[in-house]
Amino acid sequence: MLLVRYFAGARAAAGMPEEKVEATTLGDLVGAVTADRPRLTAVLTACSFLVDGVAWRDRDAPLPATATVDVLPPFAGG
Repeated sequence: MLLVRYFAGARAAAGMPEEKVEATTLGDLVGAVTADRPRLTAVLTACSFLVDGVAWRDRDAPLPATATVDVLPPFAGG
């Protein structure tokens, strides 16, 4: 089971700070968390993902079975 943690706008769109999800790839995870959440679907198109603290871009690569996945929308600041 993966722990998915949402930050900033992703947290608002998900309606929760974190959740547990069954998924084997990042693509599977995105599909699972966006089912019935159109607002989250839109936000995730601009998000970056960290898997156990490492940037993860390959949506087809297998995820570690007990990973923590951080969902990070673009941040502005200066």
